[in-house]
Amino acid sequence: MSAVTTTPWRDASLAVADRVDALLAELTLEEKIAQLYGVWVGASAEGGDVAPNQHEMQSEPVDLDRLLPLGLGQLTRPFGTAPVDPGLGALSLARTQRRIVAESRLGIPALAHEECLAGFAAWGATAYPVPLSWAATFDPELIERMSRRIGDDLRSVGVHQGLAPVLDVVRDARWGRVEETMGEDPLLVGTIGAAYVRGLESAGVVATLKHFVGYSASKAGRNLAPVSVGPRELADVLLPPFEQVMREGRPRSVMNAYTDLDGVPTAADATLLTSLLRDVWGFAGTVVADYFSIAFLHTLHGTAGSFGDAAAAALTAGIDVELPTVHAFGAPLVEAVADGRLDEAVIDRALRRVLAQKAELGLLDDGWDATPPALAARGVTADAGDDSAVADAVRGTIDLDPPANRALAAEVAERAIVLLRNDGTLPLTGSGRTAPARIAVIGPTAEDRFAVLGCYAFPTHVGVHHPETGDGIELPTLVAALRAEFPDAEFTVVAGTSIEGGETEGIADASSAASDADLVVLALGDRAGLFGRGTSGEGCDAENLALPGAQAALLEVVLDTGTPTVVTLLAGRPYTLGSAPERAAGILEAFFAGEEGTRALAGILSGRVAPSGRLPVSVPASAGVHPSTYLASKLAQRGGVSNIDPTARYPFGHGLSYTTFEWTDLEGDLGEIGTDGTAVVGLRVRNTGDREGVEVVQLYLHDPVSSVVQPVQRLVGFARVPLAPGEAADVRFTVPADVASFTGRDGARIVEPGELVLSAGRSSGDLVSAHALRVTGPVRVVDHTRRFRADAAVEAVAFAAPAAPVAEASVSDH
Repeated sequence: MSAVTTTPWRDASLAVADRVDALLAELTLEEKIAQLYGVWVGASAEGGDVAPNQHEMQSEPVDLDRLLPLGLGQLTRPFGTAPVDPGLGALSLARTQRRIVAESRLGIPALAHEECLAGFAAWGATAYPVPLSWAATFDPELIERMSRRIGDDLRSVGVHQGLAPVLDVVRDARWGRVEETMGEDPLLVGTIGAAYVRGLESAGVVATLKHFVGYSASKAGRNLAPVSVGPRELADVLLPPFEQVMREGRPRSVMNAYTDLDGVPTAADATLLTSLLRDVWGFAGTVVADYFSIAFLHTLHGTAGSFGDAAAAALTAGIDVELPTVHAFGAPLVEAVADGRLDEAVIDRALRRVLAQKAELGLLDDGWDATPPALAARGVTADAGDDSAVADAVRGTIDLDPPANRALAAEVAERAIVLLRNDGTLPLTGSGRTAPARIAVIGPTAEDRFAVLGCYAFPTHVGVHHPETGDGIELPTLVAALRAEFPDAEFTVVAGTSIEGGETEGIADASSAASDADLVVLALGDRAGLFGRGTSGEGCDAENLALPGAQAALLEVVLDTGTPTVVTLLAGRPYTLGSAPERAAGILEAFFAGEEGTRALAGILSGRVAPSGRLPVSVPASAGVHPSTYLASKLAQRGGVSNIDPTARYPFGHGLSYTTFEWTDLEGDLGEIGTDGTAVVGLRVRNTGDREGVEVVQLYLHDPVSSVVQPVQRLVGFARVPLAPGEAADVRFTVPADVASFTGRDGARIVEPGELVLSAGRSSGDLVSAHALRVTGPVRVVDHTRRFRADAAVEAVAFAAPAAPVAEASVSDH
């Protein structure tokens, strides 16, 4: 007969709500509030900020001796604050949890969270490609596999919550955090974002959607700037990814945006955080504050007269947890309850959500063990002694970058890199070709090992402040990867200029090296950083979309030599490319492709890897046309009434292959559907070249006449179709009328009767064929339960004999 649990809230056999009620009744006001904040141990004033105004907001070290008797809600970034060996980090976290349980009256463990934007942000952990590259794969299944592996790594060392994914839709590519997004299309963001959430949550880790909402639409592309979008842009562009991921990913946490929407800070906006998120969408998880955003209500927004007022406003609006450390939710919140500014019932509301999540994670269970799985597997427990022998036993035993991780990082990188242009020079080997004998690798990212990392990869985010510890992972430079890929070639390496310094003294040497070479690989791009310490990343916004520094000048000088030049961009945002679209032999866009990114680039150059990425953001033709996305109305496109042409040089969805594909016309079995109906359209794609390749079939919707202005085209579905030479596949889209919905004049989301045009395209600017539909019936109101996309099915057809080799020009963009 099993022992009876004497404490109901520790009894895992009871309903979560009953356990929470029992625990809530035990807590004092101060203990309740302690469950609603995190602490950030070790975030001292040394080094640079990794959060906005970090050192202004957190000038004093955390005093655990004072805090722990009340309990603790969260531990902030136990691995991502300073370099720590993963084994020692897991041991330290386990011991901290043991201390929290031992020194607090009720012994409630803390929930530990970490950044995981491009992999677990810890020393020695795999640095995967950034989210912009995830979207470039157009491959949600791959991203779900990647995030599951990230989640497994997090959970193995005792982390419960990951602060990802970012669901902000790019509205202005000057914004520094473009690299963290999944592009400029809401459907692509939502589809890839949902896949990431499913992977993380399947590992038992709480996924956190951010930044809710509007952050990416800041004025002039400046970080943490005001946002003044209209209600229709909010409803039809910025909110849909969050709606979609809520349905398709089922995340358990949401993080507010720093910004204000038309004067109302999102951290104090009950219409967003409660009325919409909870009452309409039915979200039951926790809302956590972006770092210091509650205090910012007082210090930056000026909508709260004190930290106590800020705490009351945030809790009332719907924020449950203050991160990264206790500030407004400490003594100021206690005082706000004591003097009647806030009803304790509001605290109880937030606390129920926090405790329910801890119960779901097993943190409230009787006999809960602080030992994380990776230590348990090595026979080490949280109760092991604090002597150095235990530390020595675990140091170096946990590998957060094993070969399987690196292989997956390589797969993502290979599928994410976009071939923008090819005059037939690429690939450099295969089909009777031999690699050039003399290769000049020119440009500032050629020997920069960090050129593949975004601003939230550990080496660039934290490691740069601790150079003595090393990178923790292998980061081959592009030059090293090219030498390995082309072992018989003779290499000359010249930087020419720095990434952002603007120096021109070395450009003459670059020109000379280019003239003496058979091929130039021109390595351009960004340096990820934070708050102005880079050219891309949080707080590293751009005045325009010209290449940073003197890179544009270097580009033109190298092209002037006439030597075939392949431009490689290791960057966090799209840039204008000067005359390269007309003169370069090839252009490859690699959005911070992670630790295996340079090897993936080298593989595509050689032909070992077939390029298959597609642009998740448009590449502009002009550096000064802002904002510019493909989601443009007729009035926003090129016209005779303005001298400015906003047409992209390479549109959303663009990407080339090393083979050729033949498409049949888009056909459908229905010419008319109701406003609640569904159509089926499809086409056949055949690989007519002599190489395997991937075609990404994209389905776009055009609404010729609607009651409010619509984008001329918008993505409603896509399918990634891998094909061997001669192979064909039928691609069929099931298109619900819901995908034609938009926010009408009265603010309701509607499907209108009328004509719709569905187009199959290789990109938003290359529509191959179209199919017209007539939608009939009454105007139909839809809500967040609508279907978000046209579902795609790919079915292989009888394999044909390989086609004859195609001429070089037919696999290029000429």
